[in-house]
Amino acid sequence: MTAYERPSAPGSVGAPGSSIGPGSYGALGADGRDTDGHDAVVLAGGSARRLGGADKPGVRVGGRALLDRVLAACSGAAVTVVVAEPRPTARPVEWAREDPPGAGPLAALDAGLRHTTAAYVVVLSADLPFLDEKTVELLLTSLQEAGTEGALLTDSGGRDQPLVAAYRSASLRRELAALRTEHGELTGLPLRRLTGALELTRITDPVASFDCDTWDDIAAARARIREHGHVLDEWITAVKDELGIDLDVDTGTLLDLARDAAHGVARPAAPLTTFLVGYAAAQAKGGPEAVAEAARKATALALRWAAEADDGTAPPPTAPSGTSTETGTGAGTGTGRGSGTGSETASPEARPDAG
Repeated sequence: MTAYERPSAPGSVGAPGSSIGPGSYGALGADGRDTDGHDAVVLAGGSARRLGGADKPGVRVGGRALLDRVLAACSGAAVTVVVAEPRPTARPVEWAREDPPGAGPLAALDAGLRHTTAAYVVVLSADLPFLDEKTVELLLTSLQEAGTEGALLTDSGGRDQPLVAAYRSASLRRELAALRTEHGELTGLPLRRLTGALELTRITDPVASFDCDTWDDIAAARARIREHGHVLDEWITAVKDELGIDLDVDTGTLLDLARDAAHGVARPAAPLTTFLVGYAAAQAKGGPEAVAEAARKATALALRWAAEADDGTAPPPTAPSGTSTETGTGAGTGTGRGSGTGSETASPEARPDAG
C-alpha cells in the first residue's frame, strides 16, 4: 500500500509535473459513453441511526442538500449512480438499490457498480459537505499515476475513508465476486473486507474527508462554511446550484466592479450594476467571456463617472430667482449699500435698504 501526501494546497490537481489533468481520464466510445474514463457511485441509503433516523442525504448545509453537494463534486463522471430510493436531485442521476435494502455498503456498492461501464469508478458517501471536483480529480490522477488499484482519502486521525475514493472498476468487481463466492452473499459485510485486498494509494485530506454522522457534525459543517474565508465561494456555488447555472466567472472582477460602482456612483449602484452586467451577458448569449467584457465596460463607466466628481471643475453657480447676474454701471446694478461700480453679484442674503 502506497503512502501519498497531498502535493500542494487543498484543491490542487495532480502531483508536480503531472501531465494528467481534469477531463483526461479516458475517451468517448462509439456510443458516446466514457467507457475508458470514470463513472461515480454514491451510497445514500444508510439508516442514519446517529442522526435519529433523519433523512441524512436531504439535510442541508449551506442551503444545499448533502447529496446535491456530493453530486456536484462528481459531476465530471460519465454516469453517476445513486444507491438509494429515488428523490429529487439537482442533477440527473441513475438510481439503484441493494437487495435487500439496508444490506450494507458492500451490497450497495455491488448494486451501483452494475450500472457502470467505465474503467475507473469514484465511490462516495452522500454526507461529505466539503468534497469538491478538484479533490475527485486528484483521486483519479493519483490512482493513474501510482498504478495502484485504488486511491482514497484519510481523515485527521489517519483512518482510511473508503467511501471517498477512486478505484479501478475491474479490481472492485474481482474482489466483490471473490467475497460473494466465499460468503454466499454480501449482506452485512464491512467495506474493509474489500479494501483490505486492494493495493491502495492514500491521500491525507481531513477537510474533504469530513463526513456528517451526528448533529454535531452538521453544526460544525454549517459553521465552517460561514467562516470568512469560505462563505463567499459557498454562497456563489449555492446560488448557481439553485438557479441551475453552470457558469464559472471571475468573481474578483465582479467584486471590483461592485466596489467601483458603490464608491464612484452610490452604494445601491453596486447590486444593480452587477445584475445589469449579468443580463447583458445573457442577452449576448455568451459565457464567462461575455460577463468579463460587460464587467469591463461597466467598470470603465463607473470610473469615468467618479472622475467627473473628482476633477475639480464645476459649472458656475446659478443665481437665485429675482436677482441679476449682469454687470455694468449705473443705478440698479449695485448690491451693496450706497453707490458702487455695480460689478458685484447679488447675494441671497442681501436685503433692500431700509431708507
